[in-house]
Amino acid sequence: MKENVFQTGRIGVMRMVSIKDVAKHAGVAISTVSKVLNNYPNVSAETRKKVNQSIEELGFVPNAAASMLSSKQAGRIAILINLDTQAQVVDEINMQYLFGAITQAKELGLDIITVFFSMIKDLTEEGITRYFESQNIAGIIICGMNKEDVILHKLIESREFKVVIIDAPMTNETTSSIWIDNEQAQYDVAKKTIVDNNCKRVLYIAGKRKGYITQERLNGMKRLAEEMNLKLLIKNGEFSELRAREITFRYAKNKDVVVCASDLMAIGAMNALTEMDIFRPVCGFDGITLMGYVGKQMNTVCQNFARVSSEAVKELNHLMNGGDGRNIVLDYTLARMEYKDIIC
Repeated sequence: MKENVFQTGRIGVMRMVSIKDVAKHAGVAISTVSKVLNNYPNVSAETRKKVNQSIEELGFVPNAAASMLSSKQAGRIAILINLDTQAQVVDEINMQYLFGAITQAKELGLDIITVFFSMIKDLTEEGITRYFESQNIAGIIICGMNKEDVILHKLIESREFKVVIIDAPMTNETTSSIWIDNEQAQYDVAKKTIVDNNCKRVLYIAGKRKGYITQERLNGMKRLAEEMNLKLLIKNGEFSELRAREITFRYAKNKDVVVCASDLMAIGAMNALTEMDIFRPVCGFDGITLMGYVGKQMNTVCQNFARVSSEAVKELNHLMNGGDGRNIVLDYTLARMEYKDIIC
């Protein structure tokens, strides 16, 4: 049997050649060596040649790596969550994302870890890459990325990992996106609320200024306003219950309806209207359980967040098995949530 050794330059001192040694010798990432060893697509011919040359020169035995990569660690994935530490309520959406992803990963035999944006926010692109490589991560699901997350954009563009992004329109050969049609959903729920209540003057409370879904939902609201000749006032609520409450106090008195880009903001708006002792129809977006406890029925867009993350894990598995990135659009429903609908 051929002995797999690495000569250090000191007579009689030898050690096993590792995949890390090959990566360093070839001047590439460890994940790139893994891709070459496992015949992953989307590795350039030049890079593949360089890695194979290093393998030959170092006397590295690929079967040793193949054995390691066939273990459970080889299917390890991460779900990256942007947890809002400023929120005054438990982040139900992210908890549903975690539940759906963990359940589906278990069914597929994938090991999954949870990483929060706060854990990597000060790292460079290289630092983030090394962090995920040190955790033996092959694929990443990203929840809550916005336009200002420059390092994450660079990580996606590097194609070092298979990536599925929830609620952001970025795709390439190693990256898929998964979401609902936010523009049409916002259009639908706002139109139902406005038509049912014969409204013309609309206060629209949008989400985060740099958010992808904020822009999509805003596009839907603007399209509806143009079609129905509505008088539309737009204010950014930053997905904050407090901010939506303040906006409602200031602007809702002279409006016929308050349309919110999230349920949490809709709750803030409704509570403000109650304190003002005036009635205005309010609609939200997301379908979180908390809506059922407000005491007032509001139209909302219901998403199954656990299903979204479950489908994201399936899609990540598709990419890790050599599939190309794609854009996946899931369905949604409109509803008026009541207390009896959410109690067990």
